[in-house]
Amino acid sequence: MRSLAFALVMLVFTSVAALADPTGAFIVAGANPGSDGGKYSGTATVTKTGDTYRVVWVIGDDKFIGTGIGSKDFLAVEYKSGDNTGLALYSEDKDGSWSGVWVYAGGKELGTERWVRK
Repeated sequence: MRSLAFALVMLVFTSVAALADPTGAFIVAGANPGSDGGKYSGTATVTKTGDTYRVVWVIGDDKFIGTGIGSKDFLAVEYKSGDNTGLALYSEDKDGSWSGVWVYAGGKELGTERWVRK
């Protein structure tokens, strides 16, 4: 009986970890910080790199490259594009997409972003 209970617990933890895996290719939809909140769209690709993640966004003609850390509960990413640097924080939604907020270094308002798996 203990073996069955242990196996079920391990199955649940494995399933949760699999659901919370941010690796893959995503369609991105977001809104810039500020009162106008200009909308944008593009793609993001997340690759596991040891204990960290490599995140590459392509938004229009701009490419943002970041390094992320996370757990089953969140993904935090610092990123750079040209002279801009920033920080983003995401969590997984129940449907397997990821939603979060982001800010450029020194910013006072947050942008929002949602990733939907391709």
